[in-house]
Amino acid sequence: MAKKADLLEKANALKLNLTEKNTIAEIEQAIADTEHHEVREATVAKSGKRSQKAIDEAKAAEEKAARKDAGDTSAHDPDAVETKKKGPVPITRPRIDRRGKKYQEAAKLVDKNKVYTLSEAASLATNTKITKFDASVEIHVRLGVDPRQADQNIRATVALPNGSGKTIRVAVFAPEDTHAAAKKAGADIVGDEDFLKLLDKEKIEFDVLVATPQYMAKLGKYARLLGPRGLMPNPKSGTVSADPAKSVTEAKAGKVEYRVDKQAVVHLAVGKVSFGTEKIEQNIKAFLDSLGSQKPSSIKGVFIKSISISTTMGPGIRVEI
Repeated sequence: MAKKADLLEKANALKLNLTEKNTIAEIEQAIADTEHHEVREATVAKSGKRSQKAIDEAKAAEEKAARKDAGDTSAHDPDAVETKKKGPVPITRPRIDRRGKKYQEAAKLVDKNKVYTLSEAASLATNTKITKFDASVEIHVRLGVDPRQADQNIRATVALPNGSGKTIRVAVFAPEDTHAAAKKAGADIVGDEDFLKLLDKEKIEFDVLVATPQYMAKLGKYARLLGPRGLMPNPKSGTVSADPAKSVTEAKAGKVEYRVDKQAVVHLAVGKVSFGTEKIEQNIKAFLDSLGSQKPSSIKGVFIKSISISTTMGPGIRVEI
């Protein structure tokens, strides 16, 4: 009994709720469990792998792995919740269904699998207008050239028989003795040193700039202003001329410049819908004749790969070559 009394005294010191009714074995087991728990708590570190946080995370990871092995994807699993949120991949609608109603109606008139003759395409283009304003008729030609090669970087001008339908504002930068003739030819802006003052203020109130060869040096400092806008005079486009009046007349009559872009495609507006089929067809023929004459000698294969025409914001119409 002395042993039991000693054990109870030790149990009371450990604040264990034990009495004489408990057996010696029960008292010894309770004391052992309490001492083991205290030793375990003493071994928990403040940080690192032996910290209580690390121990709890390791226990949670073990429980998660056990649930995964058992095939349990409950809401308590963050990964399972994320998978549910993602859901099925949405089906992308066809491009034609994402267009406006007017475009869809116009597209029904065009057979995507058919290549039209020039006459048929010009007539169809006038019937696929979807804008309220007088839309432009545009032609897009894909060439078999490499624009990075100097001799294949197509750039030229063409005089459209019926004009482009746009009001062209022409500026002339030339000596004073040519101003009168340029104004008579229809130039909107004519100047010498006073014209440079407008450029200093970055006032660009013209669509075409014509300059004489001796005045080109003075425009050098404005290359960054004019170049990106396509307004820098160039001999290939006929805007560098010793006879500014003649260049003004040609620009006003419908002479337009075209050039190939980085994707080897030439884009050009060849008139307005209001022109009618016949005039649009004439302008397109004049452009294609001009483009054909620009074929580089280094091109041995196909020069013109495809042709299509469209109205502003309208569907494309494939044209036979």
